[in-house]
Amino acid sequence: MTEITVAALQLGFTADIDRNIANVARLVREAAARGAQVVLPPELFEGEYFCRVEDEGLFANARPTAEHKAVLAMQELARELRIAIPTSFFELDGQHHYNSLAMIDPDGRIQGVYRKSHIPDGPGYEEKFYFRPGNTGFKVWDGPAKLGVGICWDQWYPETARALMLMGAQVLFYPTAIGSEPHDTSLDTARLWRRAMVGHAVSNVVPVVAANRVGVEHGQAFYGTSFITDERGDILAELDREEEGVITATLDLDRVKRHRAAFGFFRDRRPELYGRLVQDI
Repeated sequence: MTEITVAALQLGFTADIDRNIANVARLVREAAARGAQVVLPPELFEGEYFCRVEDEGLFANARPTAEHKAVLAMQELARELRIAIPTSFFELDGQHHYNSLAMIDPDGRIQGVYRKSHIPDGPGYEEKFYFRPGNTGFKVWDGPAKLGVGICWDQWYPETARALMLMGAQVLFYPTAIGSEPHDTSLDTARLWRRAMVGHAVSNVVPVVAANRVGVEHGQAFYGTSFITDERGDILAELDREEEGVITATLDLDRVKRHRAAFGFFRDRRPELYGRLVQDI
């Protein structure tokens, strides 16, 4: 397929999972009505971003993939609208807990699950208390294009984007929950967050779709600024720091492929020089 229309959703969330799912579903429908074939909600849209604190009672919210309300709702919606929905959720697998994403195809089927590889740990983002590091490896999914997905903290790592590209990704997606830094109120990472992903777009010659949440949750403010960039790193669509809504963009994959080949970044790679990258020393 030469062209693909993608969408990112931006909205705020409460502790009410049913209300959150309904609000996401409303925006998914809006995106589909605007022609989107792949619709990206934010990270862990099932509820408030609970990793701001360490509370053992919150482990009870995790569910197996096949039983999770958010996953089941998005499966039904994807099947009805004939779209793909990368769905972030809190996964329970036996005794293990993961920050995961189910890739739901236009038939409503789960193509597979990606478990977040890089797990942050810091004030307001204490994810290592809740999540085991992912054991799936990176994933690229078949769909209207080859879809590569990283989850939030994964997006800061150029290795994630490059690995997904080497696996054949044609568009990169990053569902996110990020905002204020409790340890340093003067630090606003919004511009850094965007620059990192725009860098992935430029250095891999690939469009990038990023979806973040907005609103204030127990004093933690999420800064939105969701966006879609083309393979040059130029912003095609964006939202501000507070608004809820949908952004879409239509991408010409044949043009992207030509531009990627012309830049020669993959032609000129020197893997034999990169051994240091995989040495934990």
